[in-house]
Amino acid sequence: MDVGKYLSRIGLTAPGEPDLELLRSVHTRQLLSVPFEDLTVHSGGRVQLDLPLLYDKIVNQRRGGFCYENNSMFSWLLTKLGFNLCLLSGQVKNSITDCYGPPFDHLIIMVTLEGRRWLCDVGFGSAGFTVPLSLDTEDPQEQGHRVYRIREAAGTRFLEWQKEENKGADGDWVEIYKFTLEPRRLEDFTEMCNYHQTSPSSIFFCKSLCTILKPGGRLTYIGRKLNTITFPTEATGGVVETTTRELKDGEIPGILTEKFGIVLQSPLIPKDEAITPPPVIY
Repeated sequence: MDVGKYLSRIGLTAPGEPDLELLRSVHTRQLLSVPFEDLTVHSGGRVQLDLPLLYDKIVNQRRGGFCYENNSMFSWLLTKLGFNLCLLSGQVKNSITDCYGPPFDHLIIMVTLEGRRWLCDVGFGSAGFTVPLSLDTEDPQEQGHRVYRIREAAGTRFLEWQKEENKGADGDWVEIYKFTLEPRRLEDFTEMCNYHQTSPSSIFFCKSLCTILKPGGRLTYIGRKLNTITFPTEATGGVVETTTRELKDGEIPGILTEKFGIVLQSPLIPKDEAITPPPVIY
């Protein structure tokens, strides 16, 4: 890994000491620079959990990836910057099927820094948090207009939020994913990485998508639509605004280049199919 080139990819210069300020900075800059996307799956390719290949894709080709790609790359960067970390396995609660995914459904990172533990995740998408969350409290953790918490029950932790609202500790909490703190290896996720590229129960197989955090909002391509989300401000009356643009197939490559900086090496086949509930309920 060329650390300087990776940092340049996410808009940073020479790093400082591996402290909380740097961790927050690289986490946010990664989300603002590297899209969460599954376009390899829908353009005739295959995602392989090989760090040099992923580095070439994300840094040299200026692409993005899904959780196994973005978070494994980010964990490699953090290690090179001097952080102490381990990979964790998460199970996402699908908002469409209302079911949890199988074990190793999601790859996340725990960083231990000065005796405190932090959850990092730069590979989730629209519900994701912007800066690392503390694993040492179950109290609400505010981030902009949003609020998150990590609740523990019988050794399992549940990441929850109140969607685009913040009504305090007594608000309506919605589960995003669950996980344990058992350390994992990248190769442990190989089977589920293949599953997400082939299963009709996976959003990544059913929908071609690409999303990136923007200052003040989010931009999301899915199927044949481009959604622009603006986070609440006084100008919006304190509500989230979403505008949707219908796309023709011929427009999509240009949109991916213009809006996300992505140039695919093979033609994209747009896809937006219904997700099949998984046969096994977790």
